[in-house]
Parts: sequence; C-alpha cells; structure tokens
Amino acid sequence: MPKLNIVEAVNLALMQEMEKDKTVVVLGEDVGRDGGVFRATAGLLDKFGPNRVLDTPLAESGIIGVSIGMAVNGLRPIAEVQFEGFLPPAFDQLVSHAARIRTRSRGRYTCPLVVRCPWGGGIHAPEHHSDSPEAYFVHTPGLKVVLPSTPYDTKGLLVSAIRDPDPVIFFEPKRIYRAIKDDVPEEGYTVPIGKAAVRREGKDVTIISWGASVRYCLEAAEKLKGEGIDCEVMDLRTLSPIDSETIIKSVEKTRRALIVHEAPKTGGLGAEISSLIMEKAILHLEAPAIRVAGYDTTMPLSKLENYYLPDTFRVIRGAKKVMGF
Repeated sequence: MPKLNIVEAVNLALMQEMEKDKTVVVLGEDVGRDGGVFRATAGLLDKFGPNRVLDTPLAESGIIGVSIGMAVNGLRPIAEVQFEGFLPPAFDQLVSHAARIRTRSRGRYTCPLVVRCPWGGGIHAPEHHSDSPEAYFVHTPGLKVVLPSTPYDTKGLLVSAIRDPDPVIFFEPKRIYRAIKDDVPEEGYTVPIGKAAVRREGKDVTIISWGASVRYCLEAAEKLKGEGIDCEVMDLRTLSPIDSETIIKSVEKTRRALIVHEAPKTGGLGAEISSLIMEKAILHLEAPAIRVAGYDTTMPLSKLENYYLPDTFRVIRGAKKVMGF
C-alpha cells in the first residue's frame, strides 16, 4: 500500500474516477499543461486529453457557470479554483444556481459538480490566498462542504464527492498538502460524506476541529495527557451536512467541548456547533463550550500569519480554560 500525501491522494482519486467514468471532466486555471498550481492535476492532460482536461481563462464565475451547464447536461465536472480567496467571483453561480437546481426543478435536474479549492493559511502566501470561507457555503442549503485532514480521507471523500448527485465544495488544507503521508489504498474506496471521525478517544474534554487544525489538536491532546487531561479529538471531515450525532455523543461523554478553527471567530462554524451543543446536550455540560479561532480581522501577511492561526499552545490554553471552569 503506497504512502501518499494529500496532493498525491487528490491526483490518484481524479485519475481513477476519470478512468472509471467518461463523464468526469476537469477544468480550471492551469489544470492541464501545468498540472495545477500545486500539481494536483499533474499527468491528467497527457492521459485524458484536452477534451476532458480543460485549461480555462482566469475567470472563476465563468468556470463555475460552465461547470453548472455541464453538470445539468450529463457530465460530472470537477472545477478547480486556484485559491479559496478567489471564490467570491463565483459566489453567485454557486449560491444562486448550483445550490438551487434540484429545488428549482422540483427534482428533475441535479448538479453533480465538485469545486476543488486549496483552503486555509499557513503557507505565507499573499492576500486572497489564505482564507477560510467555509461558513459562507455551510450556510447555503443545497451545497455540501467537505474538508479532509488526512491523505486517506482525501481520496475517499473526493471519490464520494465526484459520485454525489449534488454540488460539493471540496476544500483541501494546503498547510498540510505535503506535510503528512498516509497509507492510501490503490484500489478504489469511498469515505462517506456527512460522517465525522474520532481521531483520539478521551474522557475529559471533546476537541472538535477540521482541516489542518486537527493536527495541532492532536499534538495538544498528547501534551495535555501528561498534565492529566484526557482529550477526545474529533475531525468533522464534512462541514455540511454536519455529523451532529457524533458531536453530541462525544460531548455527553466528556461533558466539555472545545471547538478549534482557522476562520474568524464571529459567525464561524464554531458558533453553530456551540449552539448545537447547547440545544442538544446542555444538561450534560459542566462548562460552556469554548472556541479557539482566527481573529476577527483579515488574514495578515506572512510575518504575522502564525500569530493568527490557532496552534498547539492556543489549543492547550483553551482546553485548560474549559477544564478550569
């Protein structure tokens, strides 16, 4: 079984699904000849040709608009938007059209579209290259939002997204694109959309996170274990639909919750998770749910980026605050 990083897992999933299904096409800026800005689509053009791997103009609204037309007419487009900060020009197409097609047509049409997008900070990139806009899309009925944190899950979730009949926003945490390797089966497999993973069992506090932050939550949990605090670490994997059952089951066991995410704190998905816990598990809680998040400001440039992003120290401090209530 090969050990792959997240970029390699994406490439393998794309390669295998394109081999399996001739309706799967890939399009986006530089996805063909250059193999994508992070090389996630390398080799696809040579194997499948320019009719199935399309280099597009630098026009996100056009990329997604064309992809919607492809999707409702029998293809399964996978559109790459080079960075998450470039999604706003495509926002109208995604929110006003892709997300509404099933409802608008009373089920006569679906939109099997995947939008792949590198996500989050940590690579010291310029403005519009390091944002965490997942809450915009989680708030939109009709869109599924997926955000893996391991190479194994990346391949399985991407395959599930490609095969899904409805639009999926597939965020890829670029801070750990090549930072970790995992055993990834060569044969095809799926990881179900809508199911969280408990990465570490614990009894004192539930730490809920997604994307690159999961790695720092696990590091914090190991350090806290030495101080007598036993943390359960949950990786949501899918942000919409969210796995509320697993969240509540864990919080009812540990009786405390810490939510960690890169996005700004106000209006972030952590607030929704906190509300869910209050509504479903308040009688089990021994402390209010605490959020460790990005700050309510634009992601700073590279010299200050590491101060903005939640790290192991901030997770430890948040867990101790919950435990000390």
